[in-house]
Amino acid sequence: MESRVLSRTTAIAALPKLFRPSREAASLGVATGVKTPVGLIKDGGSLTWGRQLRPVLLFEPLQSGSVCGATRREKTAVQPCRAASGSSGEAKVGFLEKYPALVTGFFFFMWYFLNVIFNILNKKIYNYFPYPYFVSVIHLFVGVVYCLASWSVGLPKRAPIDSNLLKLLIPVAVCHALGHVTSNVSFAAVAVSFTHTIKALEPFFNAAASQFVLGQSIPITLWLSLAPVVIGVSMASLTELSFNWLGFISAMISNISFTYRSIYSKKAMTDMDSTNLYAYISIIALFVCLPPAIIVEGPQLIKHGFSDAIAKVGMTKFISDLFWVGMFYHLYNQLATNTLERVAPLTHAVGNVLKRVFVIGFSIIAFGNKISTQTAIGTSIAIAGVAMYSFIKAKMEEEKRQMKTT
Repeated sequence: MESRVLSRTTAIAALPKLFRPSREAASLGVATGVKTPVGLIKDGGSLTWGRQLRPVLLFEPLQSGSVCGATRREKTAVQPCRAASGSSGEAKVGFLEKYPALVTGFFFFMWYFLNVIFNILNKKIYNYFPYPYFVSVIHLFVGVVYCLASWSVGLPKRAPIDSNLLKLLIPVAVCHALGHVTSNVSFAAVAVSFTHTIKALEPFFNAAASQFVLGQSIPITLWLSLAPVVIGVSMASLTELSFNWLGFISAMISNISFTYRSIYSKKAMTDMDSTNLYAYISIIALFVCLPPAIIVEGPQLIKHGFSDAIAKVGMTKFISDLFWVGMFYHLYNQLATNTLERVAPLTHAVGNVLKRVFVIGFSIIAFGNKISTQTAIGTSIAIAGVAMYSFIKAKMEEEKRQMKTT
């Protein structure tokens, strides 16, 4: 799916020709329109950080000779104009509308940057506090508190939710919770670089779900481009020094869970902006993660888990580490959700793989992890496969755009 961010000029040009409004409306000299609740992105609306942007139309006043180049006698499409000054001239196009590719690139950069910091801090916590179920709950809890505080000050304004939307969000939240917990189990069991190497298979699972679940046709060229990714990950796994089955299987379950989360999130995003969407998902996922954390790790935490961690690093560092890892987790996932809103699910999955390249590299540097030659070669082959996939996918999307314009 292409980015839905439209410039004012493009949005206005796409409208059918507008004729002079009634005397009562036109005599006011201002635009008439229908207010739309915040959060909806239908009818050409676009979203940036949860705020809706719509074109402003000014109609011709009856007693004015011309407004923005349209005289009283003309019955043509309204031209863009500056509402503040009322003078003639072309509308000023905002930066977000003029350079959507740069904005999307910024989303990807911040997503990668925050994810690298999260993964390094998260692994450091597991080195002295190996309780992934409890840490997963802390991640979500900090994020939920952040969302509630943001709603309280109206940044962003909370989007209303009803039973129908809740039915859409529950499966998304369950997949998010399952993928989150299994990722953390894998992070605690093996090296960060190995977990992300396994999770590089996400585009393969995403393509499979798109074709066999959603019924979308995936060209054979895209399937072939994913073959090096599978081969490379397999090579890296066979000689990974930190390999164990718990870390491997948990990472694979996480792949499947996040694949379905991306697909269902794209469906739910039709009626809610991504910022509010992820906030509701976090709240639901928190309640999903609490019971297994209490059942699986609760007795150990009470007996010696908390006391051992405090004895190793101190109370202040222990609490601050949990707080900041939760903040970075929420922020990078929020950026990932905002990015998903701007691109197609498969493109988002490819971006997710490229993000893992940064995480793998920085984690090796930060923790001094040793990798075998075959692991390095396998990881490189997987990255090359992702690059091939990205090129083919971008070419296909460009061809589709050209066909629509002709």
